[in-house]
Amino acid sequence: MANEMAGAVPAPEAQADTGPVLALQSVYLKDCSYEAPNGPRVDGNWNPQINLDLQTTANGLTPEVREVVLTVTVSAKQNEVTVFLVEVKQAGIFVMRNLSEADLKRAVSTICPSVLFPYARAAVSQLVTQGGFPQFLLPPVNFDALYASSQTQSAATN
Repeated sequence: MANEMAGAVPAPEAQADTGPVLALQSVYLKDCSYEAPNGPRVDGNWNPQINLDLQTTANGLTPEVREVVLTVTVSAKQNEVTVFLVEVKQAGIFVMRNLSEADLKRAVSTICPSVLFPYARAAVSQLVTQGGFPQFLLPPVNFDALYASSQTQSAATN
């Protein structure tokens, strides 16, 4: 019996009190919108110009729990005519404990959106396909690079 207890792993609660914690609690679709003014009718070859906009917001629910919302807006134009417009707000509830201010900003700007993006990507693809258009997959997004770029721009303006 003594040998079995010697190799025991400490309880997660004991470790969580002192170390940094970032844990996903749930993922859900908060809001979505799809518009196709002319339906799937497209004159000429299907070669739209795609515009992608990403935004992340965080709302504190409790001191240790935050809702992070990734808003993905995709517009497709062909010959200056809007073919479709999709907006998806993919949300997640994250426990964030014992993180420095810099780590908290980084988590909200990079880690959380990286977790949420595949869900938003699937929702956008499904909406576009259900709208009668060819399958549409958003390209992968490097949120670390976007965060580094925004930090560089912030430093340049200060």
